[in-house]
Amino acid sequence: MKGAKPHLTNIVPMKGDFEGRVPDAPDWMSEDGRTTWRELAPIMVQKKRLEPHHHHPFAVYCEAVSDLIRFTGDLAAYGHYYEVKTRNGLQQKKRATWGLRQDAIATMNQLAARFGMTPVDEARLAVGGQGDLFKDLKEMLNGPD
Repeated sequence: MKGAKPHLTNIVPMKGDFEGRVPDAPDWMSEDGRTTWRELAPIMVQKKRLEPHHHHPFAVYCEAVSDLIRFTGDLAAYGHYYEVKTRNGLQQKKRATWGLRQDAIATMNQLAARFGMTPVDEARLAVGGQGDLFKDLKEMLNGPD
């Protein structure tokens, strides 16, 4: 064979290889929330978006996902509205679960953006920040260091 033998120091892991330890879900989470955590946390660790100071906001996201699943099941079972007879006749009213599901969706959308969990937000996080205004201005005036 030609060339040097491979060493562990010069082997580049494949892109799909997982590096890092997945943290345990916080104790205060529901079991459904923990299930979502176990499903999504490895992906977030791989993308380096689940640092220790991100655990609680990510846990809230996981709880919102589990709420969405539960409320969607309730709506499928009981319907989106109920009927009441009032002095104005028969009226259809949204179930309280419908509003709770909307709240869960809003929470998910807000936190998904912060963690770069949509294609647009992922591209936004990949840009790398705003840069240093004064450094850029100095380079424009004086040239690079």
